[in-house]
Amino acid sequence: MAHLTFVDGQMAISLVQCREFGQIDQMKTDYLLPQMSEWRHALHQMPELELDLPKTAAYVANLLQGFGLEVHTGVGQSGVVGILTRGNGPGCIGLRAELDALPITENTGFEYASNHPGKMHACGHDGHMTMLLGAAKHLSEHGVFNGKVAFIFQPDEEFGTGAATMIRDGLFDRFAIDEVYAIHNLPGMASGTFATRAGPITASESLFEINVQGQGGHAALPHMGVDAITVGAQIVNALQTIVSRKLDPAQNGVVSVTEFITDGKRNVLPGHARLCGDARALTPDTNAAIKAKMEQIASGIAAAHGVTATTSYTTIFEPTINASAPVRAVERAARNITDQVDADCPPKLFSEDFAHMAAKIPGAFILMGNGTNAHHARPLHSADYDFNDAGLVPGSSFWVELVEQQLAPSTSI
Repeated sequence: MAHLTFVDGQMAISLVQCREFGQIDQMKTDYLLPQMSEWRHALHQMPELELDLPKTAAYVANLLQGFGLEVHTGVGQSGVVGILTRGNGPGCIGLRAELDALPITENTGFEYASNHPGKMHACGHDGHMTMLLGAAKHLSEHGVFNGKVAFIFQPDEEFGTGAATMIRDGLFDRFAIDEVYAIHNLPGMASGTFATRAGPITASESLFEINVQGQGGHAALPHMGVDAITVGAQIVNALQTIVSRKLDPAQNGVVSVTEFITDGKRNVLPGHARLCGDARALTPDTNAAIKAKMEQIASGIAAAHGVTATTSYTTIFEPTINASAPVRAVERAARNITDQVDADCPPKLFSEDFAHMAAKIPGAFILMGNGTNAHHARPLHSADYDFNDAGLVPGSSFWVELVEQQLAPSTSI
């Protein structure tokens, strides 16, 4: 097999790299690698945020139209859905990628770096879109299946409004989608390998704020007031016991105080302190337990000092819970791409807007390795992260395998 090497910023990507880590010798979208790399770099240069995605949505819609798909724009304000039909099978499989980027200034130095200052595809959504576009092109020209495929390009995954917005706009009803899938790259995991699990795979995210109302005073006369910093500091320390001492050890969770703000000055003890932070949980029950224990701790410590503390706790992302049958389907399809498939991986404590889709219809969220070196191993949401082009062929080929498996001509969903 020829290397088919081409330059990509500071890196050279080849088909040989796409076959590392036990991948099969021939993948269905091999021939699309140069074209997919071009699409990915173009998308990387035009990052847009939240629901305001005119250039990105138009780019995706134009490509889908060029592939001959039935294209619907403005789904959930700025989402795009491409429908590809073969035969008269009753099944419809939904495949999701994200359109949005992050408010981060890029620091990679690549020729295809962001052209929009302060905005960057630092989570790999440019790669996710490209893999789905590659699958759409191949399936439109060579696909062997009987039914419908809905290629879902979702806005605002990062701030957690896009999936719900598309669902409210009739995503599943308008397109009669039976099951739904999504891929996310994972830095530090070998490129082109796959992992998933039945049950919880990503966590909920809840934002909390605790307001302590004490009694300010002179820094030299602390006995005449109630220092809100002292009360707040005790609350911060006690919150760390929620996960370590108040949850069943089998329940995973994280409680992080990220801000401590007071109205104190150099010689003025604060009368008010505001604690803000972030909590993660893998099940709704664990999330509810964290909320209850947090309220109990804050009010109890405040009461011990003769003051008050109020707590607000808002869940932004629900946990993503994979259904068993879609996970089995993912494992079968992925093993046609590589022997590096983990179908019972540990759950992750980051959060995913795909949770809303998986809560409505059977679905599975899949992790795909982004690589273990240099920019490909940098953490998601970092200014020097980059999606690995070596994952474009295995990722798009996986989508093709999944569609042709789930919509095989002799079967239906």
